[in-house]
Amino acid sequence: MSQNLTKDRPAASLSFEEALARLEEILERMNAGTISLEESLKLYEEADQLIASCNKRLNDAERKIEILVKNRNGELTLGSDERPVTQDYKAFTL
Repeated sequence: MSQNLTKDRPAASLSFEEALARLEEILERMNAGTISLEESLKLYEEADQLIASCNKRLNDAERKIEILVKNRNGELTLGSDERPVTQDYKAFTL
């Protein structure tokens, strides 16, 4: 993935894994210190879009997990703040 993916494809159209891989590539290029200021700014803007896209996907996934965490009656278990009770991700590992 050496091309600027968000120019050809909007960040939201990338899979979570593609966006994360592109973020890692951007970080490596910026940390190398061999790119111009202008290119650094372009990469920073692209990274910002990718981060927003990844955050949205993670928040959506968290909401789906909240919906799946139900009590025995098939209803969401609500906390004292009237928000769905969630489980730590580690609780789902086998």
